[in-house]
Amino acid sequence: MELRQLEYFLAVAEEGGFGRAAERLNIVQSAVSQQIRRLERELGLPLFDRSTRHVHLSAAGERLLPEARAVLAAAHRARQVAAEITAGTDGILRLGAIHGPGDRLYCALAELAAIAPRLQVRLKNAPLADRLAAVRSGELDAALVRALTSAPDLRLVPVWTDPLYVALPSTHPLADEPLLRLEQLAHLPLRLAPREKNPPFHDLITGACREAGIEPPPGPPFTSLQETLAEIGTGAPSWTVFYEVSGLPPAFRVAFRPLAGPAVITSIAVRDRPLTAALRHLLTSFGANSPAGGGQAA
Repeated sequence: MELRQLEYFLAVAEEGGFGRAAERLNIVQSAVSQQIRRLERELGLPLFDRSTRHVHLSAAGERLLPEARAVLAAAHRARQVAAEITAGTDGILRLGAIHGPGDRLYCALAELAAIAPRLQVRLKNAPLADRLAAVRSGELDAALVRALTSAPDLRLVPVWTDPLYVALPSTHPLADEPLLRLEQLAHLPLRLAPREKNPPFHDLITGACREAGIEPPPGPPFTSLQETLAEIGTGAPSWTVFYEVSGLPPAFRVAFRPLAGPAVITSIAVRDRPLTAALRHLLTSFGANSPAGGGQAA
């Protein structure tokens, strides 16, 4: 059974004859008659009662008419949905998400919903390496990444930049400074998460220290947000780095001061091929956001 045969069947039923149906369909009458006969043979039912002057639906034809209309309506809707998916205004977009405080992601998704209300976004949280692998394989359409400068077979599209902030004991003399430079922190132990937890961010900070000509002594590793801030506030003097602090909870005896120089770039990783319309909408929505906060999670 072909959709074309159902279209011809519907036209004959509504027009009351093969000739008028052919005119409506802009084809020759013999083509209409041929396809109706094929449909009747396949179904094993006569769909029309034919006479020399009139063509009427048979009982079987009357029963099948609403089904034919439903099938054709579903096919029309499927074409509409396909067109909307092509235009990026419908469908499903799978996005790898990043951790961290702040509402920038939610602002972006709200903006995307305004641009393409029928486009569904499915978020997946995963380690950085897994996110990138999922984009390469096509399991994800895109993934947010932080501080990454390159990735094989992927294109990184920067969407925002966050300044860096130093967290240090509020009792330390440097806490009185309105703006800190890395050179001032050269002799204070630095708390970073192990490199394997987040290579891009670790390399960003250690690379910035090298460029500043310093090599701070390693402090205890950055673990959880709450635990690290508690240890900075109550333990031996040390410092760590955050990208933005507006979303961080209050920390006892911890001061946050802006760091001059390095900044962290958040990008959207996509496969290195022409962007779909849905991905273009996604990039547009992320470019319209305001800054938010974050820590050292990948």
